[in-house]
Amino acid sequence: MNSPARRTTRRESRLFQAVRKGRRYEQVAEQIQRLVADGVLKPGDHLPPERELAAQFGVGRSSLRDAIRTLEVMGVVQSRHGAGTVILDLDTDALVVPLASALMRKREMVAELLEVRRMIEPGLAARAAKNATRDEIARMEEILKRQRDKIRRGEPTIEEDSEFHAALMHAARNSVILRVMDVLMDLLRESRARSLQTPGRLEKSYAGHLRILRAIRRRDGAGAEGAVRKHLHEVEAIVMRQL
Repeated sequence: MNSPARRTTRRESRLFQAVRKGRRYEQVAEQIQRLVADGVLKPGDHLPPERELAAQFGVGRSSLRDAIRTLEVMGVVQSRHGAGTVILDLDTDALVVPLASALMRKREMVAELLEVRRMIEPGLAARAAKNATRDEIARMEEILKRQRDKIRRGEPTIEEDSEFHAALMHAARNSVILRVMDVLMDLLRESRARSLQTPGRLEKSYAGHLRILRAIRRRDGAGAEGAVRKHLHEVEAIVMRQL
């Protein structure tokens, strides 16, 4: 006998429609919200797996993740580790709240996450300038070489962007802050990935990383801290403009 979750997935597979160009994640969120409001999707129902759902909507997985994050902010769904995305048992306010209001709350949440990043990461860079080993500096250099080569080929560099900041955090030698930053960067993953698609953003990111690395090579804590502040200011301006 099939489980309820599997029945739900098959039933949902006939509900979703491919979305038009434009702000695709908003269209995905609106479609799911409408199905919940109409009672077609019920509390406890599971959405199909990410890859399958993205294919049904005709969007990339990053757009789908943005939509799910938006619905989480609205209280419509919850992503559960190992269980997928579940429709919540919610009050009517969550169903009638305009998507624009939810997006504004999402914007405010991202702004607060970026503020936390500004509070923490410059200090980590100063520590990295003091504590980084030769091997760690060589690792950062290798990451930036890959990032530069990908930019020249016109390829995305989200992997190298994430690797560089992870290497910077490790070099700071603080295991507690490292865990905090891992969670923070994960929460900002979608907005960071989207901002890296902005024209000129890849080059700015690489230039910012290069300034940080040069300061770390010089063992210049204040210089590394300032370089990170400048880099984060540039990133935040792009991310918030998009949101």
